[in-house]
Amino acid sequence: MFTGIVAAVGNITSVNPLGASEDAGVQLTIDAGGLPLEDVALGDSITLNGACMTVVAKTATGFTVDVSRESLNHTAGLDAVGPVNLEKALTLAERLGGHLVSGHVDGLGVVQRFEPIGESWQLVVLAPKDLAKYLAYKGSVVVNGVSLTVNTIDDAADGCRFSINLIPHTIEVTTLRYLKAGSKVNLEIDLIARYVERMLSISK
Repeated sequence: MFTGIVAAVGNITSVNPLGASEDAGVQLTIDAGGLPLEDVALGDSITLNGACMTVVAKTATGFTVDVSRESLNHTAGLDAVGPVNLEKALTLAERLGGHLVSGHVDGLGVVQRFEPIGESWQLVVLAPKDLAKYLAYKGSVVVNGVSLTVNTIDDAADGCRFSINLIPHTIEVTTLRYLKAGSKVNLEIDLIARYVERMLSISK
């Protein structure tokens, strides 16, 4: 489990195919940036832009993960060199600063607008239509691994547009500052909403 509170911005420094076929995944080497790795062991989980990955190799300053083709097909930002939001798995001794996050990407959103408003920034994302029922005013959503609060909801024929207000601190310490109109983002809906929907569906 995770909290959606980004611990550091790292960098994917290399992307190497795990095989020659079209179905092969890739191996990523990540420079951990400011993420402490002293307590990270092989087999531990770390999220990259909100997608939970398993550490398969480690150095003093970075680590390596294997990403399946299935994961690549359903995420954004894990197939090329560049910055990524990092978070280690939650322990029972830590504060839950964001909300309960599983690290499983539910769908890809597309940034519609990202612009400054006063001292903050407004992010508007178009989510897939099948995720609309999980998005609620003042509810939680994860965007590229960052736990955020939904400010507005607008259901449309092509999906669900939701807006988020980003404070300067969030812009400074995450990769969200690199977003622009047309950028694809990894979305994870609220864990509680997922279970509520399931319980309601089987009780009918």
